[in-house]
Amino acid sequence: MKEFQRVQSVDLTLDSFDPISDFPACGGIGIFQGTVRNHHNGRAVSGLKYTSYTPVAEKMIRQIEQDIMNKHGAAYVRVIHRIGQLDIGGMAIIAVAYAPHRREAFAACEEAVERVKHEVPIWKEEFYTDGSSQFVEGCCIRKDHDHIDHSHHHEHQH
Repeated sequence: MKEFQRVQSVDLTLDSFDPISDFPACGGIGIFQGTVRNHHNGRAVSGLKYTSYTPVAEKMIRQIEQDIMNKHGAAYVRVIHRIGQLDIGGMAIIAVAYAPHRREAFAACEEAVERVKHEVPIWKEEFYTDGSSQFVEGCCIRKDHDHIDHSHHHEHQH
């Protein structure tokens, strides 16, 4: 199996992942690729910057991958998240899951993305076309965290 960093400051590519041919018992592939869009909550976005506490982020992503493999019976779950400055259309995250069937592959891939976005110490700062910026906090959707309010933002003028 290929070994790679889960948190990378270089452009993300599917070439980083092990090929499905290495997992002949798997017939289902779940892939999610998340890119930077040009708007958020009605505001025009010009780009993003992701920062992380990388040693902890790496460890947490690896644990999330293992948890999801065990839970969904997936043979392979990997997530890579980009850090640094990204322009509109830039690839921010890729998640890949291989499982015996599509249902497990889809479920494993979706859960991997949600858990990484809501649990791992990676912070997103949005830059707007009006010159301002704002750190955006994850809106946790996990059932055991419904009571937490993540709606506050920190806004900066540049």
